[in-house]
Amino acid sequence: MSGKHQHFQEPEVGCCGKYFLFGFNVVFWVLGALFLAIGLWAWGEKGVLSNISALTDLGGLDPVWLFVVVGGVMSVLGFAGCIGALRENTFLLKFFSVFLGLIFFLELAAGILAFVFKDWIRDQLNLFINNNVKAYRDDIDLQNLIDFAQEYWSCCGARGPNDWNLNIYFNCTDVNPSRERCGVPFSCCVRDPAEDVLNTQCGYDVRLKLELEQQGSIHTKGCVGQFEKWLQDNLTVVAGVFVGVALLQIFGICLAQNLVSDIKAVKASWNKQNLENHWLPPTISEVLSAQVFSRALHLDAPCQRVFLARVVYTFEPTFKISYILHKSPDPRLLKKAGCLAAATLQ
Repeated sequence: MSGKHQHFQEPEVGCCGKYFLFGFNVVFWVLGALFLAIGLWAWGEKGVLSNISALTDLGGLDPVWLFVVVGGVMSVLGFAGCIGALRENTFLLKFFSVFLGLIFFLELAAGILAFVFKDWIRDQLNLFINNNVKAYRDDIDLQNLIDFAQEYWSCCGARGPNDWNLNIYFNCTDVNPSRERCGVPFSCCVRDPAEDVLNTQCGYDVRLKLELEQQGSIHTKGCVGQFEKWLQDNLTVVAGVFVGVALLQIFGICLAQNLVSDIKAVKASWNKQNLENHWLPPTISEVLSAQVFSRALHLDAPCQRVFLARVVYTFEPTFKISYILHKSPDPRLLKKAGCLAAATLQ
């Protein structure tokens, strides 16, 4: 009964936590690889992979960067968590938990700084949008992103439609030969629900009109103000999403650390058992093996007794390993065992 009781008290790695972490990270890994593949495919279609210098040609944000960076981070984390859990690798599990914890604290710091420095964040957002307005025609992905934002938030420019003067195709200078001069992109236009076909020229010459006349054709509010209003209207949903992501990250960190603790406990138990086994009496097979080796070396009776006493019953593991597992014992160990005659035979 005592042996059975001791067996059940031995530490072991929890299978539920291990395979749950493995399955979760498999999904995470696949999604990251998918995002990364989409980003690389988009770069390949734009010729960036064949000409890396094209990355610096764009004045604004290349949205493909989001797919590449997010996909790369997700792939690295998913790989570390997946393989670390499956192979019970403490290094990968620690890397996974530390990296995930670093991302969590960066998100927390960004949220606190955004709340404290709201005015500065607003100015930086205005600057960011205006920089992307300048590069509107330089990249099709950036163009689609700006059009989506202006349509979704019913806005135009960072502060208003006149921000499109920053773009060389839409500015109102007399030297601008573009047909889009003094206009805005179609995404700024107020859509008519009765129109089945999108009118991409609805924003032509619209800024030549008075501001009151513009309100019937285009959205006159800036995207920064509309984005802030959207955040206030959907504060509960946004906060719930951020809290959910944070809890998921904390749960992953705790699960990985718990698995690391289980693995360390099992290794410590193994080491303790191996240390204790060196002090156990030898088995019958060990004794017989030692006798066979002693006879094969033509040892006399006194040397055989010394051999068995010093090798099989010794507290030094090196004696057992050398004499029982190897067919060619080291002569120096034979001398140490007191069998000088056997050492001379070697």
